[in-house]
Amino acid sequence: MQREHIRRGFSISHQKVVLEVDFGGCLRGYTEISILPTLKDLRTIYLHSRQCDIESVTVASHPAEFVQYDPVANMNVSDPTDFHTYPEAKRRFYSALAEGDEGELAISIPHQVAIRQSGSTAGALVTSEAATPEPTTPGNRHSTPVMPEFSAITVVIEYTLRHPVGGIQFVLATESHPHRVPHLYTTRSGPDAARCWVPCIDSLWEKCTWEFEFVVPKFLQEETEDVDGMDIDESGDTAESAEHPVMVVCSGDLTEQVAHPFNSSKTIFLFSQTVASSVQHIAFAAGPFHVMQLPSSESDDSAGQTAMHAFCLPGFESSLSPTVSFLRSAMTFYTSEFGSYPFGSHKVVFVDELPVERFDASTISIFHVSMLHGEDAIDQAYETRHSLSHALACQWVGINIYQKSWSDTWLVNGLGLYIAGLFIRRLLGNNDYRFRMKKDMERVAERDVGGMPPICQPGTYEPPDASTLPFINLKAPLVLHILDRRLAKSGTSLGLSRILPKVFLSALSGELPNNALSTHSFLRTCRKVSGVDPRSFAEQWIYGSGCPRFGFGAQFNRKKMVVEITMRQESPAYRANDGDPIKLALLKPVQVFEGPMTIRIHEADGTPYEHVLDVRSSFKRYEVPFNTKYKRVRRNTKRFIARQQAAIAAAQGDTEAKEAMGMIDMGFGLDVWEQEAERENWKVADWTEEDEQTMAGATYEWIRMDADFEWISFLHFDQPDFMWVSQLTRDRDVVAQLEAVYALARQPSGIVSSTLTKTVLVTNYYHRIRAEAALALVTCASHRLDFLGLFHLFKIFTRYCYDADEKNQDLFTRSYVPKPNDFSDFSEYFVRKAVVSAISQVRLNNGKSPPIVRQFLIDQLRHNDNTTNAFSDALYISTIISSLACACVSTVPPERGEFLPAESRSDQNAEDRGLLRVAHAEVERYRSMDRLVPSAHNIVTVATLEWNLILTLANLIPPDPKLYLTFTREGNETQVRIAAFDGLMLMNHWYTPRVVSYLLTVVAKDPSRAIRRHVARCMAESLAILFHIGDIKQSSKDDPLLIEEDGNVPDVVKESKKSEAEMLVKSLRKGKDIGRNDVLRQEIMPLLLDGNADYEVRLSMLKLADLIFRGAEESPPKVTIHIPRTPVMESTPTVASPLHGSKSGIKGKRLKIPPPAKASGTPSTFATSFGKIKIPSVPVQSGTMSPPPSQPATTLPPTPAPPPPPSKPPAPKKGVAFATLKTKQTAAPLKKAKPVQAQSGGMSTNDYRASRSALKKIQSNKHARLFAQPVDPVRDNAPNYFVIIKQPIDLSSMHAKLENGLYPDRFAFEADFHLMINNAKTYNAPGSWAHNEALVLESFFEKQWERINKTLAAADKAIPTAHSQPSPPREAHPVVEEDIDALILQEIAETPPPPPPPPTRHSIKLKVNGNANGRGPPKTPQQSKPPKVLKPKPPTAPPPPPPPDDDDDGAKDLLEEVLAMEEEQKQEKKSKGPRLAISLPKKERLSDDPHAQEASPVAGPSRSVRTPPTPKVKKSANGHGPPSSKGKEKEVNRPAPAPAKHRAGPSIEGQPINDKKCREILKKLIAMPQALLFRQPVDADLLGCPTYYDEIKEPMDLRTMSRKLDKRQYSTMEQFARDMLLVFDNCRQFNPPGTEPIQHAEMLEKVFRKDWGKAMEKKLDPSEKRSLQAMLVKLRADDCSLFFREAVDPIKLQIPHYFNVIPRKDARDLKLIKDKLDADKYDGSDALEADVDLMVRNAVTFNGTESFVGIAAVVLQNTFREMLTSVKSQLRKRKERDRDTSVISGGPAKKARIS
Repeated sequence: MQREHIRRGFSISHQKVVLEVDFGGCLRGYTEISILPTLKDLRTIYLHSRQCDIESVTVASHPAEFVQYDPVANMNVSDPTDFHTYPEAKRRFYSALAEGDEGELAISIPHQVAIRQSGSTAGALVTSEAATPEPTTPGNRHSTPVMPEFSAITVVIEYTLRHPVGGIQFVLATESHPHRVPHLYTTRSGPDAARCWVPCIDSLWEKCTWEFEFVVPKFLQEETEDVDGMDIDESGDTAESAEHPVMVVCSGDLTEQVAHPFNSSKTIFLFSQTVASSVQHIAFAAGPFHVMQLPSSESDDSAGQTAMHAFCLPGFESSLSPTVSFLRSAMTFYTSEFGSYPFGSHKVVFVDELPVERFDASTISIFHVSMLHGEDAIDQAYETRHSLSHALACQWVGINIYQKSWSDTWLVNGLGLYIAGLFIRRLLGNNDYRFRMKKDMERVAERDVGGMPPICQPGTYEPPDASTLPFINLKAPLVLHILDRRLAKSGTSLGLSRILPKVFLSALSGELPNNALSTHSFLRTCRKVSGVDPRSFAEQWIYGSGCPRFGFGAQFNRKKMVVEITMRQESPAYRANDGDPIKLALLKPVQVFEGPMTIRIHEADGTPYEHVLDVRSSFKRYEVPFNTKYKRVRRNTKRFIARQQAAIAAAQGDTEAKEAMGMIDMGFGLDVWEQEAERENWKVADWTEEDEQTMAGATYEWIRMDADFEWISFLHFDQPDFMWVSQLTRDRDVVAQLEAVYALARQPSGIVSSTLTKTVLVTNYYHRIRAEAALALVTCASHRLDFLGLFHLFKIFTRYCYDADEKNQDLFTRSYVPKPNDFSDFSEYFVRKAVVSAISQVRLNNGKSPPIVRQFLIDQLRHNDNTTNAFSDALYISTIISSLACACVSTVPPERGEFLPAESRSDQNAEDRGLLRVAHAEVERYRSMDRLVPSAHNIVTVATLEWNLILTLANLIPPDPKLYLTFTREGNETQVRIAAFDGLMLMNHWYTPRVVSYLLTVVAKDPSRAIRRHVARCMAESLAILFHIGDIKQSSKDDPLLIEEDGNVPDVVKESKKSEAEMLVKSLRKGKDIGRNDVLRQEIMPLLLDGNADYEVRLSMLKLADLIFRGAEESPPKVTIHIPRTPVMESTPTVASPLHGSKSGIKGKRLKIPPPAKASGTPSTFATSFGKIKIPSVPVQSGTMSPPPSQPATTLPPTPAPPPPPSKPPAPKKGVAFATLKTKQTAAPLKKAKPVQAQSGGMSTNDYRASRSALKKIQSNKHARLFAQPVDPVRDNAPNYFVIIKQPIDLSSMHAKLENGLYPDRFAFEADFHLMINNAKTYNAPGSWAHNEALVLESFFEKQWERINKTLAAADKAIPTAHSQPSPPREAHPVVEEDIDALILQEIAETPPPPPPPPTRHSIKLKVNGNANGRGPPKTPQQSKPPKVLKPKPPTAPPPPPPPDDDDDGAKDLLEEVLAMEEEQKQEKKSKGPRLAISLPKKERLSDDPHAQEASPVAGPSRSVRTPPTPKVKKSANGHGPPSSKGKEKEVNRPAPAPAKHRAGPSIEGQPINDKKCREILKKLIAMPQALLFRQPVDADLLGCPTYYDEIKEPMDLRTMSRKLDKRQYSTMEQFARDMLLVFDNCRQFNPPGTEPIQHAEMLEKVFRKDWGKAMEKKLDPSEKRSLQAMLVKLRADDCSLFFREAVDPIKLQIPHYFNVIPRKDARDLKLIKDKLDADKYDGSDALEADVDLMVRNAVTFNGTESFVGIAAVVLQNTFREMLTSVKSQLRKRKERDRDTSVISGGPAKKARIS
């Protein structure tokens, strides 16, 4: 984890480490650190130290006080016993890692130590004056001022390390490994491993020189028991004792080895590292190693060559030389191509139990012992050479040169892999290099399709994620390869071959600052050396993601003599993220890739002509000139005769003929293809006359796209098969041959099979091309071609068998007995393995492999003979076993609904079972042999375990957990244990309590770190695999079994609303075996809180907990985040008490300070406590304070002076609103006192409302998502945020401050908003996504705030006597907070001049939710004004217009229209005269008083139905508006129809029998293995139950039910269900509880009830469904459905609280109703009508009865009911007509189309 560069106040110039090694598991010593202060007032030194037991600390020879606290080891949670608190453990774990970045060891500088200036000055960084300054990233702006230098201070720390769990690995002998050699080594056990064995500054960017002293025993004795197994006695007669000298290998150079001055049994090794290195690049190993010095190269001067040594443990000496002997040639290649080796020596050490493949450090590379191989290894030799050569290349780039920031990791890793690949090209050849690169490009193109980030992301402060780092390492060298090709072709240099030596030389000479290489400086060097600007290339391939997909087509234009090439390009990555702006900004997928592409046209004369296409767009046509002026040479039988004669001449020694043959065809030196008899024997296909004519008309041989291999892309090019054959046989480029093999495999034919067979046989081809051709022959092994490809594969393999020359043999019936193995020809060895794998992939039409294929593989195992072979056949045997497992498994998946083991095994006949039994016996024989004579690392045993796993998952053999448990135990090879754990966890029910307890014990206590990590990681991964293959069932509600598709039901995938991941989590959490597993619940939290747990184990356990447990909700993050101790605050640690003194014998004092407690009194705590204050209900007086807008209030005439408030106002009753005419004050409800608290800081009502409205508008803006919550440094990947930003603020904090009265006025609110924007601009770089979002949000706020200020200023001017004359109380109307214009209009209208009484005010209700949610009674003239003072407002006095709006989006027109409509409605109400409105309780609203019903507040969905005068309501100039309230008084309330789920569903009694569904259920039950006892009638005598029929009076079984179905004895579905349940009831009646028959019956009944519910689902009649669909289409086209056609979008409509009023589950719209009708979710028209009524109620509830939307909803409801009545009438008439026709004709009526 990257440490953010914090000013510590010092740097380290040199560090010395002295350690005494005890092979029992302890280290003791001290470290001496030279500190260079950079601050004069430095008083505290912070260092990193974990696991080390600090004994004493001295600073400049003075004892110093220190504090050591490890937050990771002391992590705890609120309730360690509750597994639901794992989110808290996760958060605390990441917080502890971040807190530890500042240092676990705090050392106070004694007052006696003075920091003195040395007199000289230096810059903070050594930079080149000629270098171009690099751009800085936000948050990491380090200036390089000249600062004074201070004298060095020496800090000496004595410490002890006992049984460490990280950083140092002790490998000791155990009971399982009694002969293991004791040794130890440093390891990268985690990102902070270095601090675990030495106090230091654990940072990649902190470098210094080093000095080491190691005190170790001189010898380790080895005692060997005699052959008879007798005990060893002291005389040594029955035991041999051997002494192995202990060696220490360390970073740096060995200066000397001296004897211990006081102990003759110990020795001291001294090392010195003069090249400044990071502590993360320091490593050492100690043990009785065998050392081998690599000899110097004879071609160079041996005196000047770097010393190279290899070390291995005793017993592996014979494997050391074959493994490392090539390293000297690698060193010679690197030094000659890229400059001098940056260090003095190089060591390679092979150790045991290394958790990773290797660990690279300065001058040393530590490898796992499994990398060693003997002289007989073939496959492993290739991989070992790759790994060792890459480790050596990392010494140049990766160790000496490292990344400047984490975003430059791709460059360092990519350069190391790139130069290692160049050496492999020198070692293994250009064909191997290009073939591997082509395969890597295919893998990158397959993965980079939208989910992968760019390989370089500037500004990131974290290292690449473990899931993306392998992809970066795969893509980075390929990007450098295509950069090299483009620079070499476009510039004046030779590509990277001239650039890389300059980079390495600048690191050696000191020109590269701190040897830190950045992407920017590397590209700048490329530009300087080559003269080519690589910025366009970098934007696409380095800073962008994705790979292009090209489609090419070519056509020859004879008139223009050109080849017209059509190019189409698309970017899968961009298409996948096109709709997500966040992913587009983060992943940066490239939409169109640009650059040159070289094509090569091989014209008729055989000459290749290269052309360069300039790719700049997604589609383009190119005209490429054609050079040949004559027709193509005809390909006919004469040409074959000529080639045959030339081949004979070449065989006789004719040099010219031989060269001509090489130009024509690579395979015509093969006798097998020159004789007609042999051609017939091999079934070689020739071109037909039609093919000859087509080839004769072709004008060119073939065309190659991207001939120079410069694009990482998918490339599809169509050309005839004969052109691909020409490319395969005549192009010498291995990539061209591979492309031709792929193209021919896509168009199988006899010619293709013959061509591929020839490719396999010709040894001139590269062996990997031959292997690919063998695998491509599988496509020709089909029934259409009479399995010609399989014939050719068998024919090829006969070369390795006896009787290979036998004529006219039937290859599909013969026995293949192989000859003794001879793998001396490596190419033939790889081709032979490929042929075996290809044969196993041949399949019949039913998905099974032919029996001859399985018998062939069994014969290879049975007759394998390796006695005379000089090489190991272990990997060859493993290949055969894997191929046999592949051949035994069918590739056809089971039919839909067949998930039971019995059904999947039903296609196995007697021959299949016999072959499987023989194959299993052969595999078991090899497993036994590997136990007696083990292969290298027991790879044969690994193959046998994988065999058992594959066949178990295919349900071909029963699961055997004991087999896997045996091999998981300690003592087996690590690879064997890993394979066994994989098999154990991929079996069903591994999560039983005993197995889970065993696995968790392994994770916690196994001595192998690799095993602990693998098991912990696979526990989570295996659950996803088991769910995918169906072993973990999803919940019954989401189980899509037995879905009958009749053409109207959409696909199951389209019906599913949840993703597969969501279903997985739901199934795991609800399952009793996993989510409710008691062992997992008890053991997972101790593992998470274990301070000694491995870093990766903790991460894996957290992932597992995320999957299977539902975490407890934590409180949201507070505004003030606790900042841990920082070295910027230089203060001496406080000594707690003298009791915490030093230990005996130690001079220094040790302070033990407990973990810091949470700070109290923070602003967040204050806000919380302030919110707890209970404000009593006080009367609101006129002239002092207006009631809040959410409170109901009465409007009173103005009075000169308000009376004093009563001491205790009466509390109103619930549900009743009082309107008083005689009193002058009104009591407000207690729960409405929140605005009083919001204004406690002095903010006026206008300022509060304006600020609240502005805040809500900001929060609903789409650009405010980044500012909604406080910044979390861990979650948001901003660990240094609070270092740069000292005053953090966000929208949620502003909301809390506003509601708690912490703002004195609106200007303080504005200041906080600008502070938030400035914070975002300060931390994020200009041009970044976050910076741009801040600018857009700031612009939006400025426009809104300007309107607010203008309107409030106008309101202030309208009140000149506001302080002298108290204003009367005003009516409380629901305020529309979404529109600030409406708010300000309300304020102005509510402030009339003092003398006259205020007129009636009209409120704006564009999005009214006040009455709809029951917050107050509806506004009526009687309630808002007393009758005596009621003065209607003249129509000529409109409200003052709002201030002009620059952004006119059409909302004003809609606002004016709504205002006019509401004005008319209120005028009509006023004309009826004032009435006293009293809100009655709910029970009293059903009275007969029409006035009471009309005045009742709308607290829920309206029960009254309004009958409009016309079906459509449109407010226009004709005067037709909404109906008056007079008609409403005469209507009778009727309840709305209940939802479909509350209605009585269709009764299953009398439902006609569905023969198909009943048979499907019966078939499924019979196929279950638990149905064995119920398939036929009970035989009382055979089963030994003579009293069965005495007790069971109505016997029933599945066969009897099947027969009754055949005889049509069931007339209804319930009769069938009764018989089925009778089977289970009889079983329960006769058998005791808990017995096996009862258990089987319960399982069958569970399956039956699950499927029966689906079978009984009643669907709409097809004719009724079509009628309803047509009705909904017509309804959606009607104007009254304008507001209901699509779902409500709260963000788009700016009503973010919509789902707070209307529950999301109750939301309805016409599109949703139409989709449910199409998906058969309605069982009748009543359910459809209920959904429409619910939609109408939602509209009325949210918008109000009198609103425009509410009126339109009622109109829609009436229109729908009219349509529905018409549909029902038509359906009823149709049924009557069909019934009459059936009676007359005596049969059912034919279906006729109704027009």
